[in-house]
Amino acid sequence: MKSALVTGAARGIGLATAQLFLEEGWQVAMIDRDAPALAAAAEGLENAHPILCDVSQPDQVDRMATGIAARFGGLSALVNNAGVAEFGPLRETDFATWRRVMETNLDGVFLVSQAVTPLLEAAHGAIVNIASISGLRASTLRVAYGTSKAAVMHLTRQQAAELGEIGIRANCVCPGPVRTKLAMAVHSQAIIDAYHDAIPLNRYGSERELAEVIVFLCSERASYVTGQIIAADGGFEATGIGLPALRS
Repeated sequence: MKSALVTGAARGIGLATAQLFLEEGWQVAMIDRDAPALAAAAEGLENAHPILCDVSQPDQVDRMATGIAARFGGLSALVNNAGVAEFGPLRETDFATWRRVMETNLDGVFLVSQAVTPLLEAAHGAIVNIASISGLRASTLRVAYGTSKAAVMHLTRQQAAELGEIGIRANCVCPGPVRTKLAMAVHSQAIIDAYHDAIPLNRYGSERELAEVIVFLCSERASYVTGQIIAADGGFEATGIGLPALRS
């Protein structure tokens, strides 16, 4: 049975990805630092293995990797999905906020990938890092978040360049606006309408749609795909800074 490790698996895109892997017959290590949410997410899921771990903490990551090695032996896929989003004006973003974002969004990807590389090598596995449309196009209030995600994209290319020689592929998925519970809770109707106008498909994506792209990139169907940055965003990035009104 193939095995996958998904970080940030207690909710949202991470949970949808874990569920899709399970549907396709994989066993999944579900990693998260939110113990109650992780337990609730994994309840009743056969072949799901919830593991409490803060990916920004090297000692916790090392313990997690040791446990995964003992349980699975090798890994067919790693999905670095765990992330935090703290938005605010550039001039009001203090260093503590900057570090909180970087520790999870960037350091976590580096730490987990490095810790499980031997397990991926054993299975000729794949890495999929989750960045964001905010790493592809700058936007207000996202100095820490957007910069962290842009760095994840370059880290992905570094991984592809160096790890390809030992049979590991690495790709990056950049979600556009996704209809998660969190997004719907904080997006005003004006923001929702503006996104609909700016996205060629005129809608938010779903967590399942993102999971489909992620699981594909981890599968043998993508066996010659590596080093790629793929925006799953309804065409949002392709429109650049064009005015939506001009499309009417």
